[in-house]
Amino acid sequence: MPKPTSNDDALVPSGPTEDQEMPLSDHIEEMVRRVLVVVVVMAIVSAIAFPFADRLINFIWYSILDTASAGVVRPRVYRPLALVLARLKVATLAGFVIALPVFVYETYLFMRPGLYPRERRYYIAAIPTSLILAGLGVAFAFLVVLPLIFIYFLGYSQGAAEIAFGLSDTFGLMLLLMGFFALIFQIPLFIMLGVMMGVTSREWLTDRRLYFWGGFLGLAFVTNPDPTGMAPIIVAGSMVVLFEATLLLLKWTDRG
Repeated sequence: MPKPTSNDDALVPSGPTEDQEMPLSDHIEEMVRRVLVVVVVMAIVSAIAFPFADRLINFIWYSILDTASAGVVRPRVYRPLALVLARLKVATLAGFVIALPVFVYETYLFMRPGLYPRERRYYIAAIPTSLILAGLGVAFAFLVVLPLIFIYFLGYSQGAAEIAFGLSDTFGLMLLLMGFFALIFQIPLFIMLGVMMGVTSREWLTDRRLYFWGGFLGLAFVTNPDPTGMAPIIVAGSMVVLFEATLLLLKWTDRG
């Protein structure tokens, strides 16, 4: 027989007050609409950044390669559209960085009816945090990772051949790594958010850390075009450090 419930039990809500069942088609339609918002914001920011693309290209190019080579390294253009594509790429990177917190906000709006007030506060706090972490990721790639990688490239190439840097491939690698680090610096945010909302726990993540390490390594090698393996190793190592540092922070703060 079903267990009888008292009047007091009937007054206790089983979930968030705004949580309502919706047809699957409505969920999919809302999800697509929110993804489109992120895409539109990214496109608008990219369009605003495009007129400044030449300045950004020069700043990024000479800051990284002058540091790595201790001299002026001019880009070589081997294809008619190489410069235009470089402008589009750097403008897209700016749009991608700004779109990350917008993505977090849109996922919050999508999930809001099913969240408790405490969980909503966590999500709202994650929006500016996402932008800060993205900026830190880009800065880390720009100031540390890319100079190290190009010092390594120059080290094994000098003496064997005359070095010339093509704008398309070289600048593409720079932007790819900066965008990738903007993304992987979100790892602490999503882990903390998942733990505080009860989706996962520190113990569960700790017990499966080797699976995460393997996933990080595989993802780094699949998404990075560097044939020497230097860039993927640095990317995977950074992901592991961020993952482990977050678990350590959760342990220190007694969460999870």
